Amino acid sequence: MEQTNNFEKTATKVSLVSVAGNTILSLLKLLAGILAHSGAMISDAVHSASDVLSSFIVIIGVKLSVKAADREHPYGHERFECVAAIVLSVVLAVTGLLIGWRAVETIRAGAEAQPTPGLLALVAAVVSIAVKEAMYWYTRFYAKRLNSPALMANAWHHRSDALSSVGALIGIAGARLGYPVMEPIASLVICLFILKAAYDIFHDATAKMVDHACDSETERRLADCVLEEPEVLGIDRLQTREFGSRIYVDLEIRLDGELRLVEAHDIAERVHDRIEREFPSVKHIMVHVNPDEK
Repeated sequence: MEQTNNFEKTATKVSLVSVAGNTILSLLKLLAGILAHSGAMISDAVHSASDVLSSFIVIIGVKLSVKAADREHPYGHERFECVAAIVLSVVLAVTGLLIGWRAVETIRAGAEAQPTPGLLALVAAVVSIAVKEAMYWYTRFYAKRLNSPALMANAWHHRSDALSSVGALIGIAGARLGYPVMEPIASLVICLFILKAAYDIFHDATAKMVDHACDSETERRLADCVLEEPEVLGIDRLQTREFGSRIYVDLEIRLDGELRLVEAHDIAERVHDRIEREFPSVKHIMVHVNPDEK
């Protein structure tokens, strides 16, 4: 229970930091875009504003995922985190498509007719890149620490915003150098970055929704952990599945067939406890004992 409370508090804190940072940043970028007549910066501001909504989705998803198991949900509610990540990916994709559509309309209307963006838009793009990259590393650190798909999705949302700001910077600089078409082209690049991030988030979340196995390195480490128990003669089966941010393990170990039932049970318990100690993300372990056939 304490681990669950710490998970919720930390994830909520990180998300609230994102809300505060993105609210301030989106307002500043919107103001800079309007004052400096920069369509790319306004598009970038919309992207940052969508991050605010994303952070609230993460908070809701985390709060639902840490609810205790009940009669209707005996395995818990961890998959709500994946649901939050999927919703976030859809929001991100819609944002990207709207930005791309606006860029295409600007190109069709004639980019030359658009006013040259001011220096303020250029400065805003540089600030945005620095701030969003810092937010990406901050959120990513806690996402990996908590093994949270929703937080990791939000981290990539920050990274996509930083990359979109790079596109905006290039477009604004090009427009100021006499190539106005660079601004809407930059918005199209931003659209592609956002759609790529949305796809990656959606793919990762859906994989965890359908009982995807852990990566081979994690399974190898699990096997090594089991074999550290001296009485274990081998592993007949090791299966894993990701359930939201948690892992379920089904294990068959081979023991001396001459052992008494109580001795075999004690060894299985030690294997169970060892895995729980060394792998905090493991929620449930089923250990089955097979007799060694000499």
